[in-house]
Amino acid sequence: MAVLQMQKIHICALKSNRKKILEELQKRGVVQIEDGGGEDEVFHKADTTALRAESERNRQSALEALAVLNRYAPEKKGLLSSLEGKKELTDRQYQEGEEQSGRTLKMICRILNLDKSIAEEHAARTRAETNLEALRPWLGLDVPMNYAGTRMAAAFVGAMPGQWNEESILEAVAREAPDISAFSVEVLGRDRDQTCLFAVCARDEAGQLEDALRLNGFVRPQLMTDQVPADYAAVLEKEAAEHDRAAEAAVKELENLAAERDNIEFAADYYTMEAEKYRVLGEMLQSEHAFFVEGYTPKRSAASLKEGLEKRFTCQVELTDVPEDEDAPVLLHNNAFSAPTEGVVESFGLPAKGEVDPTGVMAFFYYFLFGLMLGDAAYGLLMVIGCAFALKKYPNMGSGIKKMLQMFLYCGISTTFWGVMFGSYFGDAVTVISETFFHRAVTIPALWFEPLDDPMKLLMFSFLFGIIHLFTGLGVKGYMLLKARQVMDFFCSVVLWYMLLIGLILMLLPSEMFASMAGVSFVFPGWLSELAKWMAIIGAVGIVLMSARDKKNIAVRLALGAYDLYGASSWLSDVLSYSRLLALGLATGVIASVINTMASMLGDGIVSAIGFTLIFIVGHTLNIAINLLGAYVHTNRLQFVEFFGKFYEGGGKGFRPFSAGSNKYFKFKEEN
Repeated sequence: MAVLQMQKIHICALKSNRKKILEELQKRGVVQIEDGGGEDEVFHKADTTALRAESERNRQSALEALAVLNRYAPEKKGLLSSLEGKKELTDRQYQEGEEQSGRTLKMICRILNLDKSIAEEHAARTRAETNLEALRPWLGLDVPMNYAGTRMAAAFVGAMPGQWNEESILEAVAREAPDISAFSVEVLGRDRDQTCLFAVCARDEAGQLEDALRLNGFVRPQLMTDQVPADYAAVLEKEAAEHDRAAEAAVKELENLAAERDNIEFAADYYTMEAEKYRVLGEMLQSEHAFFVEGYTPKRSAASLKEGLEKRFTCQVELTDVPEDEDAPVLLHNNAFSAPTEGVVESFGLPAKGEVDPTGVMAFFYYFLFGLMLGDAAYGLLMVIGCAFALKKYPNMGSGIKKMLQMFLYCGISTTFWGVMFGSYFGDAVTVISETFFHRAVTIPALWFEPLDDPMKLLMFSFLFGIIHLFTGLGVKGYMLLKARQVMDFFCSVVLWYMLLIGLILMLLPSEMFASMAGVSFVFPGWLSELAKWMAIIGAVGIVLMSARDKKNIAVRLALGAYDLYGASSWLSDVLSYSRLLALGLATGVIASVINTMASMLGDGIVSAIGFTLIFIVGHTLNIAINLLGAYVHTNRLQFVEFFGKFYEGGGKGFRPFSAGSNKYFKFKEEN
């Protein structure tokens, strides 16, 4: 377990090399660049707001173009394609992509324009179809829609609400305008909402006829065209077909442009890096001919970084230790066994200044307790096979997913171990299957014991493992105090508590209460019982007297000490929390046994075997999913609340290097 030592880095270089140096730092990804500080008459900060905004717009355009391609020409990916990770690029490939970024940007604009064109063509086609649908009731009309009649006769083209026939229209007009000498009405068509008609009368009686019709809801049609409806319908159908062809042509072009997907993905990441570079550039101090970079870098990378920069560029790189009064960013570094659980520590909080990285110690207990909670060899073996397959098949997956799979791989190994110890293989599946289909009981005996047959034994060992876990946390606290040379604090906050707790435990073990609970009794020699009593007394008195040793007032000191001693009750509640090891372990086994029993109730025929298989697969899939989640949540809780509560506070600031880590699609192949 380790927190990498940081150094401060100061770079002074010619302004002409600014872009290339920043790109080199971004590719290496080992420097966290800090704000350059205040400006003066010589040194100032460049205003990169416009350039950064332009890069962000280009990045957004690239992402929108990719979304368009995914709609019209989706990329075929496998079920586990999300594990493939980012594509690797060499420096030369990056330079080639950068050189053609202008061309790619034009291609992006073309894709966005085509998408806009398709939307416009679809909208135009919809308008044509809407007009065509509105025109259908008028197809029987053999004059234009806006036909008004002749010099002697007036014509009316329109619609009346509801259902009408020629007779009812004639009656309504005669009732409203009895003085009209002659008029004619023809019903052209109707639907459930309206009746379309054509009416004609003498020119000098047109006003009376129109008034009579309007009194009955007559309105002119919306499509007042100078074409005959049948001819106009043909025009609309042709327009709709043309819009379809135009949209199809645009879609076809987009499908062809899907070959540019890799270049557009590069552009999205390239402009992401450009925006980040301009952000950093805006925080750096620079003069007319030089610029300065200040930040943090891991000490193990510092020498090679200094050598590489000074070799390639005209610059001066200075490395210094981080001052004692300054909080350096935190970067964890652990071995292959512990590193997968770094995410658990980071989710709680990185080590603060003066704290140790608890990952190494926590990793062992994490795997140990997780496997104990799940506790089925078959489930564990499935976890190991699944995680190992994914890690082997997708070596370039993201570091976060990779660490998570590695963590579950080790958890699977632990689960397999505990399953063998408890004799659980899909619960009691071996016994049930052999009895159901072969009428002969076959069992795989547990190497230790079966929790379902002796739950109290598992409960006692759960408490024992919990005590070891908690004592280890207290031991880490002691290590931190000794490392900081706080010997008195080590004695008062660690040694006295060990004496009190160990003494109480040794006093509890030979008691009748413990014997009735555990089903086993201990008989200690007299000297050990006496030693346990005095250890508890000395520990308790020492805690009361020494917990508030910085207080001069005796009454306050004793009161605070007594309150600290009362904290022993929290140790009891912490130990009881480990009963969840029993609860989850039994839950996995009980549910698995119930699933096996349900499946075996179908009998031993061929049809029953098929039903057994279906129930077995579905049931155990749900069981492993539910209990896998439960084991994960409760293992985290035991670390966060019980274990970390004894020594760890966290609160450190994570190391955030200037890098290509924000890229979505690619990463640099050569990592320094």
